[in-house]
Amino acid sequence: MNKGLIALAFGGLAIGMTEFTMMGILQDIAKDQNIEITQAAHFIALYALGVVVGAPILTLFTGKIAPKKVLLFLMILFVVFNGLFAIAPEYNSLAISRFMSGLPHGAFFGVGSVVAAQLATKGKEAQAIAFMFTGMTIANLAGVPLGTYIGHHYSWRITYSIIALLGLVTFAAIYFWLPKIDTKSTGDLKQQLAYFKLKKAWLIIAIISIGTGGLFSWITYISPMVTKIGLLAENKVPFIMVLVGLGMFIGNIIGGKLADTISPTKAAIACFSTMAITLVVVYFTAHITQLSYVMAFVTGMVAFTIGSPLQMMLITSAKGSENIAAAAGQASFNVGNTLGAYFGGIPITLGFAYNTPVLIGVGMASIGAILAFFYLKQFNQ
Repeated sequence: MNKGLIALAFGGLAIGMTEFTMMGILQDIAKDQNIEITQAAHFIALYALGVVVGAPILTLFTGKIAPKKVLLFLMILFVVFNGLFAIAPEYNSLAISRFMSGLPHGAFFGVGSVVAAQLATKGKEAQAIAFMFTGMTIANLAGVPLGTYIGHHYSWRITYSIIALLGLVTFAAIYFWLPKIDTKSTGDLKQQLAYFKLKKAWLIIAIISIGTGGLFSWITYISPMVTKIGLLAENKVPFIMVLVGLGMFIGNIIGGKLADTISPTKAAIACFSTMAITLVVVYFTAHITQLSYVMAFVTGMVAFTIGSPLQMMLITSAKGSENIAAAAGQASFNVGNTLGAYFGGIPITLGFAYNTPVLIGVGMASIGAILAFFYLKQFNQ
C-alpha cells in the first residue's frame, strides 16, 4: 500500500471527525456554554462557511508551492485552530476558532485529490482519491461515535483535543511518507481564476451543489425519521449512524472503482440516479422498523459512491488549474450540505412527516443526474 495515500487518509480521518462530531455533541457544548442548542448549531454553519471561504483562497495563494509543503501548512492550521477551539472560553472565541478551523478543509481535500491522482497507477486515479476519502468514512464509522461518547461522558473539549492531536499525526505522516511531488498548477493567479470563466466549471459546481443535497437532505433528518416514523428507540440511533458510516465506507470504494471503469461522468450519472431511487424506497419504507437498519446501510453506501467521480470530473476539466478546481468542488460539497439541510427542513416546518425531506433529496439527486448527463453530452468527458 502506498504510504503517501495512507498519510492523506489520516487527514481525511481528522477532518471528518472535526466536521461531523459536532452534530453529536451540540447538546454538551450548549450546556457547557449555557446557550440554546440552536445557537450552538451555529458552530456547524460557521465551519461550513470556513470551508467555502478557505477552499479557493488558500488554494489560489499556494498554487505555486510544492503540494507536500501546502499539505503540511494546512495541517498546521488544522492543529492550531482545532486546539484553540478546544480551549476557547466563551461563545465568541469559540465561533471564531470554529470558522478558522474550517479554512483548511477544502484546500486539503482539493490539493490532496490531485496528489492522490498523481500517486496512483494509470487508470486507477479515482480509486486513489477514494482511498484518501476512506479516512472520512472511517471517521463516520468509528471516530465520530467515539468522539461523541467522550463528549457525553467526559468533556467535549477532550474530544477536540484528540482531534487536534490527530492533526499532528497527519502532519507527521505527510512529512515522513508523502514523496515530493511537482505542482500541477502551471498558471499564475490570473490563469488559475480563468478556470471559472469556463461554462463546464460552473456546470460541475452546479452538479455538486445541487446533486449532493440529496445526501444531506436525508442524513440531516435521519434521527427524527427513524424514531418518529420508524418508531426506533432513541438509544438505537447511534447504531443507525454506525450502519450509515459502514455503508459510506463501502460506497466510497465502489465509487472509485466505478469512475475508473466507466468514466467519472457516467459514474456520476449512475450514482445520482441510484441515489434518487434509493431515497424513494426510503420514503415508502420509513415506517417499517426493521428496514430502518437495512436502508441506513444501503443509503449510506449509495450516497457516498458519488465523491470520487465528482472529484475526477473536476480534475479532468481543469488542465493546469487542477488544485483550484478540486478545492472549488469541496466548497460546492458544503453548499450541497447547506442546501440539502435547508430545503429538506421546509416540509417539516410546514407540518409534514419526518420522512418527507427525502423527497426533496430525490429531486436534488435527480437534478444532479440530469445536469451530469447534460455535461456528458455537451463536453463528451
